Amino acid sequence: MAEREPAAELHQQFSSEGATATPWPQARGQLEKAEVYWLSTVRADGRPHVTPMVAVWMDGALYFSTGGTERKAHNLARNSHCIVTTGCNRLADGLDLVVEGDAALVSDKVTLQRVADAFAAKYDPPFDFKATNFTAFGDGGDVFVYEVSPTRVFGYGRGTHYSATRWRF
Repeated sequence: MAEREPAAELHQQFSSEGATATPWPQARGQLEKAEVYWLSTVRADGRPHVTPMVAVWMDGALYFSTGGTERKAHNLARNSHCIVTTGCNRLADGLDLVVEGDAALVSDKVTLQRVADAFAAKYDPPFDFKATNFTAFGDGGDVFVYEVSPTRVFGYGRGTHYSATRWRF
């Protein structure tokens, strides 16, 4: 599937003089190579929940898995809106990304296999991902796979110039 190519829009108000918008291929590359992501969801009582996780970028979306009894699965069952962030902890350089979207359960066997293969290629070791681990939705297991297709992504670049870029999908 071809990935949608969003236009980059610089928020000059939050950027250094002389800054330019971060190109989408650079942001997408960061989403592809990041190892740790943070998922923000909303509890039933409205309180936020944030947890670290692993994920893969594939076909213009982020994919992650969770056990059916985990807090994020309960939260997403009630409210699919979520935010996924990744970046670095350095102030002088780097690119932090905030992905807004809705998490949708994945049940298609072909997609589940592709996600499992992508996880295995990216994280194995230490994780052992098999498509059979991802067949839980509708198969009686307890591992759900979610797809988050971005509606908006924000990028905060640091270095010579600080930049705030928004991409709309």
